Amino acid sequence: MPTKYLKMILNSPVYDVAQETPLEAAPKLSDRLKNNILIKREDLQSVFSFKIRGAYNKIAQLSPSEKKQGVIAASAGNHAQGVALAAAKLEISATIVMPETTPDIKIEGVKRFGAKVILFGDDFSTAFAKAQELSVQKSLVFIPPFDDPLVIAGQGTIALELLRQYTKDIYAIFIPIGGGGLISGIGAYIKTVRPEIKIIGVESDESASMYASLQRGRRVNLKNVGIFADGVAVAQVGKEPFRLAKKVIDEIVLADVDQICAAVKDLFEDTRAVAEPSGALSVAGMKNYIDEKKISGKTLVAINCGANVSFDRLRHISERANYSEAREALFAVTIPEKKGSFLQFCKVLGKRSITEFNYRYSSSKEAYIFVGLALTKGRQERSEISKIFIKHNYEVDDLTDNDMAKLHIRHMVGGHLNSEEGERIYRFEFPERPGALLNFLTRMGQKWNITLFHYRNHGSAFGRVLCGFQVSDELRPIFSQFLENQGYFYSEETTNRAYNKFLNKLQT
Repeated sequence: MPTKYLKMILNSPVYDVAQETPLEAAPKLSDRLKNNILIKREDLQSVFSFKIRGAYNKIAQLSPSEKKQGVIAASAGNHAQGVALAAAKLEISATIVMPETTPDIKIEGVKRFGAKVILFGDDFSTAFAKAQELSVQKSLVFIPPFDDPLVIAGQGTIALELLRQYTKDIYAIFIPIGGGGLISGIGAYIKTVRPEIKIIGVESDESASMYASLQRGRRVNLKNVGIFADGVAVAQVGKEPFRLAKKVIDEIVLADVDQICAAVKDLFEDTRAVAEPSGALSVAGMKNYIDEKKISGKTLVAINCGANVSFDRLRHISERANYSEAREALFAVTIPEKKGSFLQFCKVLGKRSITEFNYRYSSSKEAYIFVGLALTKGRQERSEISKIFIKHNYEVDDLTDNDMAKLHIRHMVGGHLNSEEGERIYRFEFPERPGALLNFLTRMGQKWNITLFHYRNHGSAFGRVLCGFQVSDELRPIFSQFLENQGYFYSEETTNRAYNKFLNKLQT
């Protein structure tokens, strides 16, 4: 085992700026996964990432002349903040080259420590090449994000803490892999001190460069790298991390976007941490590993390596989280186009929680509904629901695994009403509780033909529905009385310009 790293880790001065982060229990995950799950909270560092450890360990040990020159680094965000803080602490000038795709939260995090930021290229590899070029041109000391012994040793201090915090048996530690610095540092220490502990690397299936490299026995440069988990979006692992990885990594597991999103939710529910995708990657991989290996009754540790996630990404993460955990299913269902068919359809669903309900009138014979349903019994429940629809003579198509449906179609169900009869559009609000949508449709009755319907459960106190009705001129007084009597807050939107531009019948 690489014993030289043991000395480097023990002598690392990282605690000048880094803090010893807690190792927290995850009771909900532990109960669900039938193992003792512990989370190492590197998201609680001052820069919300483990990267401060390696960056400071490297910069603090530069010579006086090198410190005077100033430093430069390339990063998609977390290493950048570590370098910026380390440089500020040591009163050294710092320049950071970041991809133009870097989330604003990470860019601002760098700037607040006084570093100069240069945005260049679409990915880490391009920014990395630019930083090396500027390093030569301006005589700046380049601080590698992962391919450097001192950087690796700095990250290895996490393992030192972990074994001090939990002295009982540990079966495996799950560690996210980008360039390989984190796993090689932790692995070097663990395999020297406690070699029986498994080191399991976790990679996004969109950037599995270490997995490909270990399989081929040489470093592989990926042609395409997905940036959803931007903290690990690296096309090629470092030379030194790869050398160490061959000695310290026991296995590598992969996780997809939906699984990563579900892990973000898991971490929030257990620890209230809002992890970035790469931070939750270890939990996603751990869940896959447990499922594949059928492990139970073991102590497993996952490294939450960061929390630098843009707030606007949380909506996407929240929507995708439910699919991996089989907590929501999407169906396209064909029902008869006649009055009362919506109500009958909801009666078939019974007390099931409806997460989404989209419909737009298009034919006088058939209605196509895009419906989302909360699941309580896992994947097998999808099949049960399909059978119920078929039993009631509904044509059904399970779209839960259809990426286009999840990303696009659910937001595009609509069109123009091809009918000469007038359409009136209303917004309604009703208390959100189980069966609320069925109660709403029951109050709507069967007298009015519904031409448009959109409902999405947002987890708030009130459900909101946009509903269209076919109402002839002579029946408008009766319809107005019906609205007054139905008991829900409503407002008319027939003249709304968004409706008239995208959903109203074509003007001639």
